[in-house]
Order: sequence, then C-alpha cells, then structure tokens
Amino acid sequence: MALTFLRGIQLNPSMLYPSSCFARKHGVLYCCMRNAQTQTATQEKEQTKLKVSTQSQPKAVDKFLKDFEAVIGIETHVQLSTLTKAFCSCPYNYGSPPNTSVCPVCMGLPGALPVLNSKVIECAVRVGLALNCKLSLNSKFDRKQYFYPDLPKGYQISQFDVPIASGGYLDVDLPLEYGGGHRKFGITRVHMEEDAGKLLHTDGGSYSQVDLNRAGVPLLEIVSEPDMRTGIEAAEYAAELQRLVRYLGVGNGNMQEGSLRCDVNISVRPIGQLEFGTKVEIKNLNSFSSMSRAIDYEISRQVELHNQGQIDQIVQETRLWEEGAQKTVTMRKKEGLADYRYFPEPDLPGVTLTEEYVDSIRESLPELPEDKRRRYEKMGLSMQDVLFLANDINIADFFDTTTAGGADIKLAANWIMGDIAAYMKNEKVTINEIKLTPQELGELIASIKDETISGKIGKEILFELIAKGGTVKGLIKEKDLVQIVDTAEIAKMVDKVIADSPKQLEQYRGGKTKLQGYFAGQVMKESKGKANPKLLNKILLEKLNAKS
Repeated sequence: MALTFLRGIQLNPSMLYPSSCFARKHGVLYCCMRNAQTQTATQEKEQTKLKVSTQSQPKAVDKFLKDFEAVIGIETHVQLSTLTKAFCSCPYNYGSPPNTSVCPVCMGLPGALPVLNSKVIECAVRVGLALNCKLSLNSKFDRKQYFYPDLPKGYQISQFDVPIASGGYLDVDLPLEYGGGHRKFGITRVHMEEDAGKLLHTDGGSYSQVDLNRAGVPLLEIVSEPDMRTGIEAAEYAAELQRLVRYLGVGNGNMQEGSLRCDVNISVRPIGQLEFGTKVEIKNLNSFSSMSRAIDYEISRQVELHNQGQIDQIVQETRLWEEGAQKTVTMRKKEGLADYRYFPEPDLPGVTLTEEYVDSIRESLPELPEDKRRRYEKMGLSMQDVLFLANDINIADFFDTTTAGGADIKLAANWIMGDIAAYMKNEKVTINEIKLTPQELGELIASIKDETISGKIGKEILFELIAKGGTVKGLIKEKDLVQIVDTAEIAKMVDKVIADSPKQLEQYRGGKTKLQGYFAGQVMKESKGKANPKLLNKILLEKLNAKS
C-alpha cells in the first residue's frame, strides 16, 4: 500500500535524492537504500579499534571520571495527543495500516496549504509554563530545508530563531538506590514542529517503503542545557519529562511507540577544563535503562581514547546504541553544522499569544509531579513512598482520593505500594483497570483499624475487591468475617488447642518458646482467621505460662 500516491508521477527520482536510488515494483515507487547494518560495519572497520568492557560500565565510569567530567544534554521530541495533525484534519492512530491517514497537505502535494491546529499552541504553552520557561508572546514558524525519502515536502515546518518558550528548568528527584538527592536541569528552548513519515525496511534490505501516516503529526522539541553529568541523571531527567507530559495530558509519552524520542549529546573533558569536548550524538534509545547504559558506555569509550592519546579519534558524529552488543556504533559522520537554510514559513501567519490566554492556561494546569512530591513529603511519607506514588498520575490520583476520604495516609500508601502494586504487576493491569475503588480501600483500612476485621482477613477481602469488585461491608456480612473479640470465646478455642497438643505444650514449657507461633496458628485456624490477634496472643501466653 505504501507510496501508491506516487503512481504515475513522471520524474527522475534519482535527481531528487542523489544519495538513494528509486525503482518501481508492482506499480509502486520505492526507494533503494544501502543496508544500514553493512554501512555501520564498514564505518566501524574504518575506525581505530578500541576495546571497552561492557561488563561493569558504572564501575568503569566511576574510575575514569576521577580525572574527567562528562557533559550531557538531551533533545527530546514529544508527540502531542491531538485529535488531528498539526496542519491538516487527518487523524493519527499508532499502528494504522500504512498511508491510510494522509491527505494532500501532509503528502506535500503542490498547491496544498497548511492550517495550524490551535490545540498545538495550547499544548506548547502548557509545557512551557510547566517547565518554568519564558513564553514568546510573538513567535513564528520556519521552514527547515533537508531532503529525505520520508519527508514529502522537502522541508519541515519548525521554529528556528523565535521558539515559543525558552529559558526554563526541570526539577528532578533521583532514586534512593542511586544516592537520592535533588537536581535542577536547565531547559534551553521548547519549540513546535511537525513529524516526518516513517521508512519501513524490508527483510532483504534491497528497498524501503515510505509510510506517511506520521507525517505532519505535531511535535514539541524540548532542548536541555548540558547540565547532566551521568547516565543516571540523564535517564531520570528523561523520565521526569515523560511524567510531566502525562500529568499535563499533552501526550502519552510511550517510548516504544516513538511518542517520546530522546537524542543524547555527550562529550568529556578533563576536570577543570572550561572548554567542551567534541560532542557525539546517540540515537536509538528506546528505554530509560538503555539511555543510562548507552551514556555510560560512551563516556567510557571517550575517556579511554583520551587516556590512550587518541583524542583525534573522537569526532562529531551520530552513533546508534546496539542493545544486543551493549555498545554504540557509528551511524554517520558530521562534517560540520548542517545548513538547513531556514526562512520564515510563508504559508502560515505568526503566532500571537495574549496575556489573558496564557493566564487561562496557567490556571488550568494540574498539580505537577514536583509539587506533588513536595506535598507528599509534608504529609510525612518517606522519599521511597513519595517517588513511587508520584511516578504515575493515576496511582497518585487513586492515593489522593483514598486519603481525601479520611483513610490513614501511611496505611493507604502501604496497601497501594504492597499488595495492590504486586497484583497489578502480576496481572499486567493498570490501577484504572482493577475493580477496587479508592473509597472501598479507605473502608477496608478503617475496618482493620477499628478491629472489625483482622489484617489477614483484610488481605483476603482486598484481592476479591480488586478482581471482582463489591463493597467491604457487603463481603464482611456475606462471608461472616467479623473479628471475634469475645475473650471467653477465644479462651475456649485456646483451651481446645492446648488440650489437643500435649507434646508441644511440654516442649514449650521445657524452653522451646518459639512454639508459641504454632499454638497461635492453630487457634487462628480454629477461628477461621477471625480471632483478634492481640487478644489471642494475650490469652494464649497466660494459659501457656500458667502453672499446671
């Protein structure tokens, strides 16, 4: 189906794309491109051979960075979840059959004119405000000229010298397992642009097909300052950015779908040197853990070249991260700065924002991840609890709704982070997909706290509520689960268990006091789990230690 719209065009494609070759097969135009793996292998052979161990990268990085400092910046493309594309009315649905969401505008056909989707402006302003940026009340779109088979117009509509937002920062809390701590990373700019199409490579590698479904999908490019120094910091910055766009509702941030794409720029320099080293860009990072490992590898590679006196081998280039080999490999060299021949987009008017418009969006912003974490800290939660609960906006909302009903804060956090999280992980479901409601979790916590039911019974009820739904009070009544708090009734069950276990009683009184757990278990079994644990243990100890 790909490229069926190019049938009948009487042009010499090789003149348009001299770096590729085009052919026609079954009436469909396709492009022949040099096999990427072969090209990468050839480029790697041309480089000086360098062995960098991938077995213990963090240790290697720590060792090398005693004398060197890494400088890391990230360019992030966020795909916006608008109903239609940036400049036309075509919808975009990930996974749709190739070239089924296209029109003359996003196909770049002659005479087709773009019309800006106002929702793109709103999303850009929301992200700019959330990143503490200064907004440009008057900005514009520009044409970025370059040629590639998946770019139908031969240029991309972007923003060049006047981005919609600039000069901001992002607050990040590092995980406790990596030492914890708070970081503030600068944001250079946020600008709007459109996405390109996608090349679908064939198994044989002799040609590639073009899918233009993604062409024209709105993007925000967020460029950080080079403030990061480790792979962990970079990965956490990217994760916080993903968290932010999800909280704002401007995008789903799914890396596996390409909805959030990060290109990392890395250089190293001797400690104390002010001048930056030669920058290397890394692509093909489809997870935060891959990003961290790729950066650690690249830092080790560059530092080792420094130590071997081969600094000239560090060249400005784009490298790919190979997950299987756990290393970066050359994708293409960068001879110099690309000349994109920017000029103002003549088919679109400038973008003018009013103070009233900006204020209305500012007032509509939700509580952001950083603010939520600080609020949770003030509630008395540990940093481990805070980071877990604030990580997912749906889990945070579930927790907030539970505690808003009066549930104990720490107990609510424990239930969500413990049994509920374990269930979601095992069943591969989200918190929005379980049957348990925040109100019923609060009711369950209250029932345990006032000793209507025991903690053990509470856990049994919890799993039924998660899987099937219902109410706590209804299940307690239906299954007759009310906790036994009558001392006489519990004493009667204790007497029976002791009478049935003369051997264990003799051993206990002979010094094996750990058998108390055996007796308690037997009593609990006798009560079908309904005996109040505190009363049970109190009565049991009195009777076990009584003189015969």
